[in-house]
Amino acid sequence: MPPDLQQRAETDGKGKVKLTPPLEEAMLSIFLRSVSILHAAGKLGVLLLQLSPAFSPRKHQLSELEHLIDMLRDYQLAIEFRNRNWAIGEQLKSTIDFLKERNAIFVNVDGPMAEHFTIMPSDLDEITNPSTAYLRLHGRNARGYLSGKTVAARFDYDYSDEEIVEVAERSKKLARKTREVHVIFNNNNLDYAPRAAARLRVALGQLFSAPPQTPELF
Repeated sequence: MPPDLQQRAETDGKGKVKLTPPLEEAMLSIFLRSVSILHAAGKLGVLLLQLSPAFSPRKHQLSELEHLIDMLRDYQLAIEFRNRNWAIGEQLKSTIDFLKERNAIFVNVDGPMAEHFTIMPSDLDEITNPSTAYLRLHGRNARGYLSGKTVAARFDYDYSDEEIVEVAERSKKLARKTREVHVIFNNNNLDYAPRAAARLRVALGQLFSAPPQTPELF
C-alpha cells in the first residue's frame, strides 16, 4: 500500500489490513490517477478487475463487488473470476445475471483442462455486456499453472498453430454476439504472448504473415 494509506489503514490483531469503503475508495482513486491519461485520450479499452481465488462463493457474496462496480461506472469494466466455483453448476446463472444487470463484462478464459478450483472452465463464451466480449488466454500448462513459483512459470505455454485456429474460431463466435471482442494473451513467458497475438491476427485475416520469432538472448 502507498505509505500515506498505510498510516490510515485499520488492522486486526494479526496486523491484517481491514478493507473499509473509505480505504477502498482511496486505493482506487490512486490507481485511477495512473490510467487517467489513457482514459482521457480514449486509449483505454477495457479495465480488467482480476479477483483472487480466495474470493469464493463459500466465503463471499457477489454483492461485495457492487461498491467497486459503482465507482468504476465510467469505465468499460471486465471482471475475471479466479475461483471456478463462481462459474459452475447453479452458481453460474447467478454470476452471469449479476454482471448483466450491471453491464460488467464476464472474462471468458482459455486455460488448462483441469478442475482445480483456481482454474476457470474454458468452455464458457458468456456475453454480459452487449457492446464488448472479453477472452483471456492463460495457456494450457496445468502443472505450471498450479505449481509455478513465478508468473512466467505459471503461464509458460506456447500455443500451437492448430490451437491458434481454435482461438480464432472462438473469437469469431464471440464477435457474432457483440460489437467488439478483446482477446488478451497472458501466456507471458519469453515472447509467447506477442507471437501468439500476431499469429491470431494472421488466422483472422488481419495480417498476411506473423513477424519472426524473437531470438533468445539468455
